[in-house]
Amino acid sequence: MRWDSKPLSSHYKHNHIFVKFGVSILLLGLAFRLFSSDSIRISSVLEETHTPPLAEAEPKTDSPVLSQPIQPPLSSVFPENETQTSEIVAEKCDIFMGDWIADESGPAYTNESCHAIEGHQNCMSNGRPDSGYLYWRWNPRNCELPRFNSERFLDLMRNKSWAFIGDSISRNHVQSLLCILSQVEQAVEVYHDEEYRSKRWHFPSHNFTLSVIWTPFLIKAAIFEDLNGVSSSEIQLYLDKLDERWTEQYKDFDYAVISGGKWFLKTAIYHDNNNITGCHYCPGKNLTELGFDYAYRKALQLVLNFITSNDHKAFVFFRTTTPDHFENGEWFSGGNCNRTMPFKEGEVDMRGIDTIMRDIELEETGKAVKVGSGNGVILKLLDTTLLSVLRPDGHPGPYRQFQPFAKDKNAIVQNDCLHWCLPGPIDSWNDLLMELVVNGEKYR
Repeated sequence: MRWDSKPLSSHYKHNHIFVKFGVSILLLGLAFRLFSSDSIRISSVLEETHTPPLAEAEPKTDSPVLSQPIQPPLSSVFPENETQTSEIVAEKCDIFMGDWIADESGPAYTNESCHAIEGHQNCMSNGRPDSGYLYWRWNPRNCELPRFNSERFLDLMRNKSWAFIGDSISRNHVQSLLCILSQVEQAVEVYHDEEYRSKRWHFPSHNFTLSVIWTPFLIKAAIFEDLNGVSSSEIQLYLDKLDERWTEQYKDFDYAVISGGKWFLKTAIYHDNNNITGCHYCPGKNLTELGFDYAYRKALQLVLNFITSNDHKAFVFFRTTTPDHFENGEWFSGGNCNRTMPFKEGEVDMRGIDTIMRDIELEETGKAVKVGSGNGVILKLLDTTLLSVLRPDGHPGPYRQFQPFAKDKNAIVQNDCLHWCLPGPIDSWNDLLMELVVNGEKYR
């Protein structure tokens, strides 16, 4: 285009207007291009920093080892979105839903390296011939569950005290934790009751105390059965009174894992406000059948109210009911558990009794969490039921006894399809426990 210093004619005036219009269009186009380029750059940053669900982020391989997920630095791009992003991740990640995956590394300890295993759970020493049940680990969907870190746990628990409060499954759980921690420091047993059901250990280097308190109902009960489960009379259960064996010590604990369940299925006479109000499974007694679910709900309400209204603000976990895997009968009628592989989701349904108990636990704990949060009490659900349903291979079975088939390979022996072999699936409960202690705010 040629510019003339002479006065413009009408023709050139029109051309000048046209040129100005064209230049304006060109400038708008350049501005749009720059804006689009910047938008593409921002979009690229978001795509690079977004972490998809684990199944999408990593290709499927035969290796059981999981890589550490990259933490997206979204806060450096949009700081105001940090809280919202965390809430979205928490909603998508449920550490209690997932699958058992093959794990070639195996357990953190063996029955030879740990001396805290009770004979009934020492499956390898008792002669269990297979070991495949040791090589699985719990893998939540859409989030990573780190392995239990014994050194970090003991450092966090320096000068603190833990208690596991419940029945023999709580004792089973404590033994698993002791075995894992023994790889860093051996605990010293400093107390046991007359029947060795309640115990206390001390870790001198960390001044950490770990206890198990045997209280199968959590509430006051008169029990008339021996160590083999043989009863001489009905259990007398007091639905309005807590068991003082744990409530009197509660103020001494910084952390507590509380659980109940299976004992409520036993024949029992119910007392409330100094009166007999009914029973569970007591034919011929001329009493109202109230059902185990009635008593279990009343007991949990009493327990949770004690925790949420207590002046002592402990960090409390409520662990859900433990499923058993008896097949072809019950523990007293020839039931067994001979499976050697975990179930996959959809291959097994939870028993009706366990469903009823877990529903009560979820409902009552959910209400208590809201009350506790207003009173400065940290109460969290440790929902181990569904992941445990998938492990029929993890029980002692006939190997609750030493060499049960040594004299007769066809011997008929009692099976234990409720408690867990050590090492075994119950070790993953402690992975969950530590993750909730360290990163509990991430999960709902």
